[in-house]
Amino acid sequence: MNSAFTSQIDAGIAELVIAKPPVNALDSREWQALAEHLDALGANPEVRVIVIRAEGRGFCAGVDIKELDAHPERIVAVNAGNYATFKAVHRSPVPVIVAVHGFVLGGGIGITGAADIVVASECATFALPEVDRGAMGGGAHLQRLFPVQKVRYLFFTGATIGAPEAMQYGFIERLVSKAQLRETALEIAARIAEKSPQMIRIAKEALNGIEDGNLEDKYRWEQGFTLQAYSSPDSAETRRAFVEKRDAKF
Repeated sequence: MNSAFTSQIDAGIAELVIAKPPVNALDSREWQALAEHLDALGANPEVRVIVIRAEGRGFCAGVDIKELDAHPERIVAVNAGNYATFKAVHRSPVPVIVAVHGFVLGGGIGITGAADIVVASECATFALPEVDRGAMGGGAHLQRLFPVQKVRYLFFTGATIGAPEAMQYGFIERLVSKAQLRETALEIAARIAEKSPQMIRIAKEALNGIEDGNLEDKYRWEQGFTLQAYSSPDSAETRRAFVEKRDAKF
């Protein structure tokens, strides 16, 4: 098991926990490992539903900006790991529930937007600060959570929206206290695990098939612009400023 996450299977429920202090930001190898593990869980006949949650200050801060500041050439590997992880969630043969708390940023938005059901703690906040990190991507997944104009506002400004306010957009199934988060997600998972595994797997594939557009194709389109952004000196300045904990200068 990768040190950035752990998992266990009980009564048909696979519980995957992201735990990489201080902010659950994963590097290129960890994103790829997460994708591979999610694929393995989905292919496991013992698994009827997957719950993804996290320990620590927040759910997931996305990619490891320090890695990309030191090794900007790894953006291709990071992109590949993100793509594979979000696809593993969205295209999993079984339903995926995410239980989020604290910050849900970048790759955290990708996981959440790719999931089937979202449970959030009252302290959860959502943001996609890609512009401030010199990158692109995640808009397709954010658009599964918020309407078009709200997505553009959040993307252009890097603004944060709290879970209580986000409830009005309908993607949060349950809003609970942080203490109730895991229990609530597992309760929903247990209801699904009681159903016919064959029927649920058929239902997941059928529901994916009736979505508007292709989520993976949309995200791949965005990733092309990440590579374009990385060719700009402004992109390098955003990462350097982040590492040095100062405002970027353009």
